[in-house]
Parts: sequence; C-alpha cells; structure tokens
Amino acid sequence: MVDKHIDFHSSPRVAAGRARGGRASQQDALVCLHDAGEDALLLVLADGMGGDGAGELAADGVVAVAQRLWSQKRWLQQPAALFLEHLCGEAHEELLRRRLGLAQGEPHSTVVALMLRGDRASWVHVGDSRLYLFQGARCVDRTRDHSLAEWRVQRGELRPEDVARHPDQHKLLRGLGGDAMPEVEHGGAMLRDGQSFALCSDGVWEHLTSQELGRLASRVDQEDALREALTLAVERGGSEGDNAALILVRATDAGRLRGAAVSFWLQMSDLLKGRRRDAAA
Repeated sequence: MVDKHIDFHSSPRVAAGRARGGRASQQDALVCLHDAGEDALLLVLADGMGGDGAGELAADGVVAVAQRLWSQKRWLQQPAALFLEHLCGEAHEELLRRRLGLAQGEPHSTVVALMLRGDRASWVHVGDSRLYLFQGARCVDRTRDHSLAEWRVQRGELRPEDVARHPDQHKLLRGLGGDAMPEVEHGGAMLRDGQSFALCSDGVWEHLTSQELGRLASRVDQEDALREALTLAVERGGSEGDNAALILVRATDAGRLRGAAVSFWLQMSDLLKGRRRDAAA
C-alpha cells in the first residue's frame, strides 16, 4: 500500500501540492491567495535551502511574507510587477531576520510568484524554481534558471535537455537570504482562453519534461493531473529524490477569474518509503 496523506479543497481552476520525496523534511512551501472582489489571484512557491532546518524556515518565511502583504492589500496600491518585486524584497529581508535567530545554518530560498488580475498575468522569479506558460499542451514560455547550468546553456556549452542531470544545476547564482538583495527577473502575458500555468520546484522539473507538464496542465481534471505529476516526480527521483512542489492554474473565460478560486492542497508523504515497507512486509 502506498503511504499517502491527502488534504484538499476542490477547485475548478487551481491545484497545488507538494511531496517530501526522499528527504527527511519538507523544504518546499507554497500558497494560493484569492480576492474575488478584485478579480485577483496570487500564487507563490519557494524552495528553501541552508541545512539544519534553515531551508524549511526560509521557504515558510517567503510564504508568510506573501500572506502578510496580501492581507494588507499592498497589491492594490501598485502595479503587479512592482508588488511582486516588493514581495521578493520583503521576503529577502525576512530571511535575514530569521538568520539572526539561528545558532547554525543559513536560511536561503528560491521564489517564483504569479499574479493574475483581470486579463493580465505577471510573474517574478529568483533561483531555479520555474514558471511554465502553456497554450493547450504546448509550452510557449518559461522562466530561465539562475544557475550555473543555465548560464552554461546560454553560452552554448550545455544542451538545455542536459540541465536537469548536470551537477552545475544545483549551483545557484541568485537566491533570497544572501548578503545582497538579488536581481529579480520579471515576466508577463495577456491571458487567453486555453492557457495554463505551472509553478514548480526543481524536484518536479528535473523529472518531468515540459511536454509532460503541458499535457498534465491542460487536463480538465487538475486534481488528477497534480496527483500524477507529483507521483511521477517522486518515483523518478528515487530514494534520494528532492522535495517536489507544484501549482497548476488554468485561465478561463478569456482569462477572467470568475467564481471562487479555492486552492487544492495535496500533501503526499514519501511514496518510495511506503513502497519499501510494503515490499519488506
């Protein structure tokens, strides 16, 4: 029997969840925030690092800042791009504050954040957590990792399809929580029918191709798509696999956010350990 812990709320538009994989702790964090009155949705995903529990502390800190700024309606006071930049800056400062309280370990984190408001999508990222934009099942855009491996791709020294398995993939050039505030990379698009987005940590994209993610993101049943994606990521990651976190969101009605967008959360424990227990029984 596969060991699973599932806690969810159904939604026609958003599915979000994470899996621990082969790790002892969960250092990925995510949040989905919605304001029906203002036709707005904020999705944030963070992948923490730092050792001695600092990674979990860092990722949770990024999510906590997003929740605070959203509740304070900061996003109503400035354009989406500026709000997202501000979110990253506040998250960086929060990680510096959290570092002061640690005897050892340094909290650092990636971040990828997407804001949908009306017919416009705006996003930012720092590190190697990714955003994919799909039209149907076809990938039309994605963020570029702030890693040494991606830098080598841009120089023509490494093929894009080799990034996920290359040792330089985990050598990040930017991240939140360091001595200096990193440069935040922005993107945006007008929303159209048939579009969908995937936000994910490296524990997902290392093991699923953009073609596989596109097919899953375009499914009508996003809950089923999320379950399959996380299961594949954990199975392919093996006993030493990383945490995996994924948010799927679909644009409907020409991009308008009509109706309540309630987040669907799927928490999955270590599938492989569950299977090993069954095999040993």
